[in-house]
Amino acid sequence: MPTSTQTLTDVQNATKPTACLALADGTVFYGHGFGATGTTVAELCFNTAMTGYQEIMTDPSYAGQIVTFTFPHIGNTGTNPEDDEAGDPVAAGMVVKWNPTEASNWRNTQELGDWLAARGRIAIGGLDTRRLTRTIRQQGSPHATLAHDPDGNFDVASLVEQAKAFSGLEGLDLAKDVTCAQSYHWNEMRWAWPDGYPTQDAPKHKVVAIDFGAKRNILRCLASAGCDVTVMPASATAEEILAHNPDGVFLSNGPGDPAATGEYAVPMIKGILDQKDLPVFGICLGHQMLALAIGAKTIKMNHGHHGANHPVKDHDTGKVEITSMNHGFAVDSQSLPSGVIESHVSLFDGSNCGIRLEGRPVFSVQHHPEASPGPQDSFYLYERFAQNLADRKRG
Repeated sequence: MPTSTQTLTDVQNATKPTACLALADGTVFYGHGFGATGTTVAELCFNTAMTGYQEIMTDPSYAGQIVTFTFPHIGNTGTNPEDDEAGDPVAAGMVVKWNPTEASNWRNTQELGDWLAARGRIAIGGLDTRRLTRTIRQQGSPHATLAHDPDGNFDVASLVEQAKAFSGLEGLDLAKDVTCAQSYHWNEMRWAWPDGYPTQDAPKHKVVAIDFGAKRNILRCLASAGCDVTVMPASATAEEILAHNPDGVFLSNGPGDPAATGEYAVPMIKGILDQKDLPVFGICLGHQMLALAIGAKTIKMNHGHHGANHPVKDHDTGKVEITSMNHGFAVDSQSLPSGVIESHVSLFDGSNCGIRLEGRPVFSVQHHPEASPGPQDSFYLYERFAQNLADRKRG
């Protein structure tokens, strides 16, 4: 019942949904909106990570996707400028079970809702994320419309139609939207107590990193492994890259359909591979690009891999590492040509998670080995790349 100072309308407005998530099949979820107001349309996925929501929202690999967080405590550590993996959030929106509580962390500088609002990203809380996750697992990643209106006025039929009209990620080149506009130098290393991000002032190797949507912490890991990093746009040609006379080439993570990005990236990678002794290391989209360049195929997954708890087996060592993943496409292991070895495999579903070229310093993995967020089990891959760079210098 209303108190003496409340009207019935006040009570109704307080409980009225202010956000709506509409799926293309007509399923509609109502909840409480926070962050920016408005409407966004994208593919819906889920992420199982328990930490790192800010890094996830700013990961360029999430372009064109709304992220459902299966972990309920999202927003409780706030946000801070140091944890951004790109200049602004790239994920289209956020779905959580509980509305963010007041932030409690010594590094917090801005509440999650305010951070999202300032960057134009919509979020919805109060949803049954378990049901939503089951829907995604069983039916595949649906197309969805996310709307936030403080007055709670929604044209549900129109929202469903917008979701139906979304073209999806297949055939979509999103790397061109998130890559850098021009080349730049990177020398910041991984965060370390108590001073934050140190500078690499004594690099041993010269590396060109191709930016298909590179996370900042991936570049930091290269610098921490002793690399002097020059970042170049996804559209760079082999000739432009080799003009820098690099000791090795790195192919970064990124969003979208690898086959679409491959229209211009695959010829570049083939040109790089013509340099027989040049070390190459790819991750995520870079892994898929490398696979396409050597003649393999990629496929769209049912719901992809998104989280920081994915077990991957290294066939070369027999070790199992827990990894951070974010991809909706995968390399078809059945299409790998002769001379290409499957080095890593997912223990969740057996999908390909790594390849290497026999007898050459060229390898790639599907997961993100830089642990932002996630475990640090796979950092050895940067060290392996650095060792290949050193071996090449020794002839």
